[in-house]
Amino acid sequence: MSKLRGKTALVTGGSSGIGLAIARRFAAEGAKVFIAGRRQMQLDQALSQIGHGAEAVQADITTTADLDRLFSTLAQRAGRLDVLVTSSGVAEHATLDETTEAHIDRAFDLNVRAMVLTVQRATRLMTEGGSIVLVGSIAGTIANPGYATYSASKAAVRSYARTWTHELAGRGIRVNTLSPGPTDTPMFDGVSDDLRKTLTDRIPFRRLGQPDEIANAALFLASDDSSYVGGADLHVDGGMVA
Repeated sequence: MSKLRGKTALVTGGSSGIGLAIARRFAAEGAKVFIAGRRQMQLDQALSQIGHGAEAVQADITTTADLDRLFSTLAQRAGRLDVLVTSSGVAEHATLDETTEAHIDRAFDLNVRAMVLTVQRATRLMTEGGSIVLVGSIAGTIANPGYATYSASKAAVRSYARTWTHELAGRGIRVNTLSPGPTDTPMFDGVSDDLRKTLTDRIPFRRLGQPDEIANAALFLASDDSSYVGGADLHVDGGMVA
């Protein structure tokens, strides 16, 4: 298994959930993996699971100084970047009546603004053959009552991928969106049993996705297997959108 042998990958939000599963899979495929997250303890625990010489950089990617330090560290230790996966994100419930300025700011600060600034810095270390995988959500495509702000932020992710595909194609850098459906991650632990059943009933496969299944799709988009894929939105959702 060596689809990413000799390549350097950065996974933001790589200390838990989908991001951690992606980092593990990339390392198993031979990549030198860097993960970024806010909590050092979680990062340390993640490194023990990833192995293969993975490294962690404690960083809050909503903070410009932390972002600059992250990419300065990456440049010093690796010299280049071949694959970027933006997996950091936040989803908070709020109906229209409950939505506040702070709620909107939190969602767009991490899910959109930080993603844009991360990609901007990442492309400075990328050369021809680079791959950017933006972790979106099927929430950016379908109605998601109570999560309108989250859904809107993920729709923005999809929009950026379309435009960046054109802007970066001349440099040989591909951009795609990976949009999971409901997935059994720590972020899902706070969901009530009733909501979990409601969501599961809407999925043709009648089950939640597993992080490793999302990681398999991320590997496809990151590797040369998808060399002619650009600007795509890959739904990994058990057929839910369909």
